[in-house]
Amino acid sequence: MRLIFAAMISSIACAQAVAAQPATAESTPIANVDARSVATTLAARLESDFVFPEQGKRYATALRANADAGAYDVLKGAELAKKMSDDLQNVARDGHLRVMFEGMGSGPQIIIKRPPDAAGGPPAGTGKPVMIRMAPPPAIEHASWIAPGIAFVRFNLFPGEPGTVEAVRKFMAAHASAKTIIFDIRTHIGGGLDEMDAIFPWLFAKPTRLATMATRKSVDDAGGSPIANLASMRIVPANPNFVTREHWVKPGKSKRLNKANIFVLTSGMSGSAAEHFALAFKHSGRGTLIGSATFGANHFGGDQDLGGGFTAFIPVGRTYDPKTGKDWEGVGVAPDIDVAPEGALVTALVLSGVTQTKAAELSAKVAPKGPMFGKQ
Repeated sequence: MRLIFAAMISSIACAQAVAAQPATAESTPIANVDARSVATTLAARLESDFVFPEQGKRYATALRANADAGAYDVLKGAELAKKMSDDLQNVARDGHLRVMFEGMGSGPQIIIKRPPDAAGGPPAGTGKPVMIRMAPPPAIEHASWIAPGIAFVRFNLFPGEPGTVEAVRKFMAAHASAKTIIFDIRTHIGGGLDEMDAIFPWLFAKPTRLATMATRKSVDDAGGSPIANLASMRIVPANPNFVTREHWVKPGKSKRLNKANIFVLTSGMSGSAAEHFALAFKHSGRGTLIGSATFGANHFGGDQDLGGGFTAFIPVGRTYDPKTGKDWEGVGVAPDIDVAPEGALVTALVLSGVTQTKAAELSAKVAPKGPMFGKQ
């Protein structure tokens, strides 16, 4: 399991309903697969691996009962995957748990459901949305000076790719003289920890605990933890049913940004790894969150092969605030300054000494573009 967090934007409540979808050929033939076998395999994996054993059993019981009742027998491909996903969410909501066919549902493409009155949407009165395929946004946008002494960068994803991590390091080095850094994660859909671990050493003057991550012990013991070998993790004693690690930052050699003001812009679209990023600043007090509460997809894990082209993202652990023991599943990470997300950058700039008029102008220049970034 390389993935720590899924790139989750499905079911986000915004003006346009957005769901992660992959690039799969519509003409790809769907093999005849025993739907009951897929369901029972998934049930067994949920029992053995899902972060909360009792909840995993509830999921498994529901899947087996539906399979025995023939609920899946006439379904194939993406329809079967969606039905099983819906059944699981009806048992207990989880922002990451889902079933996919040939990658459908896991990204990286985006499908947008446009309302009838939207440009390019169906004729008014049909009431049916149009499904539009489009490439996802780049991982990093607008990594530059937005005003004198103020650096700005938008992260849409933390993919953990070497090129992206190196780009993050270059941004931090190039803006090491900044008095303020604004991290925009309003459109951030998830990923992993590598990019975070390239950012944090620049900002902290001493070793600091950022968050706590607990993996189900049976999964960790079997070598299935996606965070087991990360240098920024420290194992600590805790609940014996979990292997608990704390996410720490070790300060880098440069001290130039240790006292820089940090603002993190959030929205209800900020999901998964973006929420971990936000919590790290909130828990440590190192940055100020501006915007609205984040999406609420907490539990980390990875994709598991179910056979027949089906996979499932199964959460095996959770991340939480070390002070409270609470995570953000279903509730999100609350901002320090609660404002409409589209005005969050204006607020951050004004707090950084920019006039209201100039802040509005600068915000408009770097506003997210494209149909997936409707009103947030």
